[in-house]
Amino acid sequence: MTRPEPLPSFERPPVIEVVCGMTFKPLDGLLAPHLGLLWEKLKQDGYTKCQEVAPLAPAVEQFDGPQSPSFEVTDTPPLARIWFTRDDENGIIQVQRDRFLHNWKKARPGDEYPHYDAVIAKFREKLASFEAFVLDAEVGQLEPQQYEMTYVNHIMQGNGWHSLREIGKVFPDVGWRDQTGRFLHSLEAVNIRLSFVLPNRSGRLHATIRTALRRQDGFPMLLLDMTARGIPKEHSRDAMWEWFDIAHEWIVRGFADLTGPEMQGPVWSRS
Repeated sequence: MTRPEPLPSFERPPVIEVVCGMTFKPLDGLLAPHLGLLWEKLKQDGYTKCQEVAPLAPAVEQFDGPQSPSFEVTDTPPLARIWFTRDDENGIIQVQRDRFLHNWKKARPGDEYPHYDAVIAKFREKLASFEAFVLDAEVGQLEPQQYEMTYVNHIMQGNGWHSLREIGKVFPDVGWRDQTGRFLHSLEAVNIRLSFVLPNRSGRLHATIRTALRRQDGFPMLLLDMTARGIPKEHSRDAMWEWFDIAHEWIVRGFADLTGPEMQGPVWSRS
């Protein structure tokens, strides 16, 4: 048997955030007081900051019907999504009635991406704690409907590319014909979405490429989000963690496939 090629590795990857999550059947018994009790437990692990945000709408990957969000009708009043953030702001736990997410986030310029093994280990730990809390609180149990993993990449202007005329250096599949005399001579913005089916139709890999401005200083960049969503036919936890390994492989190999060698070597130090 032929051994698979090792995953591409980068010394200075442009990743600034990684999100791992599970969507499950809504826990109608989960109420605001329960989230207060959950916060008391999370404070012991450094998640001392709390914030309410709007809940995320479900978006379940389907292959036998139209791609559209899946909503479950319920008489239970809506509950906000809660962010529990660590003191160092590198970790965020997000909880809503039908979703659990854990983010690693680059909070300072010197923060380094801790790599997949550390990210997935933290997600496993926090998901297990949340599941134990749900069982202890007797508000139901987690019945998975979908898993997800997202890598957010900030590719800053001036670091390997200087104008959108050079977008082909960053993304060779999105090359711009910079020709004298063109009617559309000046490219202002980009917003592209690509989708790929994961092995055994266990989900999809979505890549979005768009122009954006960095929030803290308005500096121009290309934003590359790579999201794997789906679920294997078998819903065991072993199958779940295998799915995350496959999702990570597709995101990493997909990143290397979509980006150009002029960025990978000189800018991100691919090894």
